Amino acid sequence: MNVKKMIKNLFTYTPKEEYNFVLLRNTNSDEVLENKDLQKESESKSIYPSLSVNLEYVKSKYNSMINSDIIIREFTLNARGKQYSAFLLYIDGMINTEIMNEFILEPLMLRSRSNIYDNEQNRVISEAVTNNITVRKVKKFNLADYIMSCLMPQNTVEQFTEFSKIFNDVNSGNCALFIDTLNIAFDIEVKGFEKRSIEKPENEIVIKGAHESFVENIRTNTSLLRRIVHNENLVIENISIGEVTKTSCALCYIKTIANSDLVGEVRYRLNNLEIDSMLSSGQLEQMIIDSNLMAVPQTISTERPDKATSYLLDGRVVLLVNGAPYALIVPAVFTDFLATPDDKNMETSFSNFIKWIRILATFLTLLLPGLYVAISSFHQELLPTDLLYSILASRETVPFPVIFEILILEISFELIREAGIRVPSPIGPTIGIVRSFNYWTICCFCWDC
Repeated sequence: MNVKKMIKNLFTYTPKEEYNFVLLRNTNSDEVLENKDLQKESESKSIYPSLSVNLEYVKSKYNSMINSDIIIREFTLNARGKQYSAFLLYIDGMINTEIMNEFILEPLMLRSRSNIYDNEQNRVISEAVTNNITVRKVKKFNLADYIMSCLMPQNTVEQFTEFSKIFNDVNSGNCALFIDTLNIAFDIEVKGFEKRSIEKPENEIVIKGAHESFVENIRTNTSLLRRIVHNENLVIENISIGEVTKTSCALCYIKTIANSDLVGEVRYRLNNLEIDSMLSSGQLEQMIIDSNLMAVPQTISTERPDKATSYLLDGRVVLLVNGAPYALIVPAVFTDFLATPDDKNMETSFSNFIKWIRILATFLTLLLPGLYVAISSFHQELLPTDLLYSILASRETVPFPVIFEILILEISFELIREAGIRVPSPIGPTIGIVRSFNYWTICCFCWDC
C-alpha cells in the first residue's frame, strides 16, 4: 500500500484543501463567442477624421502605458503652407530607423519650397482666354494625394480606412501614419528587424546540388523560389492564419502547370482553419492533412529551395510559413520519399540503382523484425540446420522470448535517437561514448551475441 501511495503521489496531484469555485455567467460558450464577435467588431472599426480620437484608440489597443516597445511619435506636418498634427505608430526593434528618419520624418517635417508655398500654377488643369478674361480650372487640393505623390519618397505606401489592417501590418514591422482631418492612415513599409542569413542545409546535404536553405523570414524564402523560377506564372498568395498570431502563410504554385482543383482545395483548407495560433509548418501539416489511421505521410517537408522548386515544376503546391525554415509540399506520394535532390545530378543507371537500394532498405526496415520473430519462433525449418543449432544454443540461457527482445531493441533505438537530438552539444561527445557502450550491451543482450 505504501508503494502504491508513493507511485500515486509521484504521478498525480491531490490538493490538501478543497476549494469552492464559482463559474460566472459570462464564462459560458455563448457569451465567450459573443465577446469574440465584439472584439472582431472593435478591430474592424474605421479610422476617425479626428487625430485625438485615433490617438486614444491606438493607445488603448496597444496598452502604450505598459508596453515599452510601442512607440507613438507625434509631430507637425507641413504641406502647402499649412500645418497638420500627425503621429507615427511603430514597434521598436522591428523597423529600420534610418529609413524612418530620412524618408518619412524628414520630408514630412522639414519646410521646403514645395511644401510651404501654394503654387497655383502646379494645380492648373486647363486654361482658356475669352474677351481678355482668363478662365482657369484649378484642381482642388487633396492632402492625402499630395502626401502620396510629393512628400512620401518611400517605395511601398498604402492607404487603409480600417484599424484592423493597419494593426496587422504594424505588428509585422511596418509603421502607420495618422494625420488630422483624414479618415485614412498610411501604411509604410520600414521593416528592419534582425533575421538569420541564408546558410547551408543541415538535414538534407547533397554533393552536387545547391547549398542554400530556407530561413525563418517568409519574404526571403519566397525570393529564393523566385530566383530559381524565372517565370511570371509563379503565383505566391499570402494567407493569414490564426485569430491571435495572424501568422503569414504563402501559397506557391505555377499557374500554367498546377491543377486548379488542387490549388483550390489547398486554398480552401487554409482559409477555413479556425484556430487561435499557428507557429510552425509542422502544426500546419497536421491541420490540413486528411485523417490517416496508418500514419502515412501526406506531405513532404524540405529545407531546400531547389527541391521545393522541382516539385513546383511538377505541378505541386508549396506552402511557406513565416517563422519556419521548412516548406511543405502537397500532395505527396510514396515514391517521393525514395528520391533525393542528388538523383537528378547523377547518371540514370546509377540513380536507378540507388533507388532500388532504398526500396530494399525500406522493406528490410519494415519487415525484418517481424520476419526474425516469425522464423525463429514458428518457422524454424526455413533456416539452415547449422544456423538453427547456433541460435538455439545461444538462447538456452536467455529467459525472455524473442518478441520481447525485439521490443527492447526497438525502444532502445528510439531512446538513442531521442538522446542524440536532445543532448546539448558541449556534452554530446561524452554522452555519445556512454550511449555507444549501452547500445553495444543491449545488442549483445538482445541478439545473444
